[in-house]
Amino acid sequence: MSSPLVLVERKSYGARGHVAWVTVNKARRANCLDHETLIAFTDAVNEESKSPDLRAMVVTGAGERAFMAGADLNVIAGQDADGAKLFLTRVHLFCQSVRECPVPVIARINGACFGAALELVAACDLRIASDNAAFGMPEVNVGLPSVVEACLLPQLIGWGKTKHLVYTAETIDADKAMAWGLLESLVPQAELDAEVERVVSMIVHAAPTTMRLQKDLVRAWEGMGTEAAILEGIRVAERTYRLSNEPAEYAGAVLAGLKKKD
Repeated sequence: MSSPLVLVERKSYGARGHVAWVTVNKARRANCLDHETLIAFTDAVNEESKSPDLRAMVVTGAGERAFMAGADLNVIAGQDADGAKLFLTRVHLFCQSVRECPVPVIARINGACFGAALELVAACDLRIASDNAAFGMPEVNVGLPSVVEACLLPQLIGWGKTKHLVYTAETIDADKAMAWGLLESLVPQAELDAEVERVVSMIVHAAPTTMRLQKDLVRAWEGMGTEAAILEGIRVAERTYRLSNEPAEYAGAVLAGLKKKD
């Protein structure tokens, strides 16, 4: 469901299904986020998430300068308390849409990534950045605390580094983001799409029902203690066998390949 603000492209992988690319299309304004853009993005992700053939999703920003530069400062400066509540609720729904997508969501980070955009990145399953990317939580410098999905950052980078970002509003470069554990992959800008495709291809070639169940399980792990997470994993594995023939099909294919090598 494309719009002028948010483009959606479905890349086909034949019988394996498709991957949705969702792109904020405001390159001239560094893909900044206002009410309309947040709504368009959320609607696009939620609509794509309904497709049974969806295998993965990639979210990104148009151009080479910015992934998304965060909230539009005109919105921040021009709203009252009620407006702020509405805007931040929409930021939450924007992030929640990728967390609740039934397949893995990859953030393709092609430049500046600040504030609400970094919250979106934290909500994604995997983060792949080019070497020109930069990251920060500048809210305290514009009179606001960092809120909503900023609460996910400690799971990625720990409490100390999260506090550093939200207290100092410092911008960190891609190398530091990688060293801190914010990113799964960091590549030269010219190699960004190839790295995204490498990761997407591995996801697409996995068992589709199992992959969706795996994402559900990972989400469940986030809110569970160790013992509960182990028991939930056993339940989901049993459900995999009940819902599909994928364990026999995919494990059988691996066994056949091993026999050929012998």
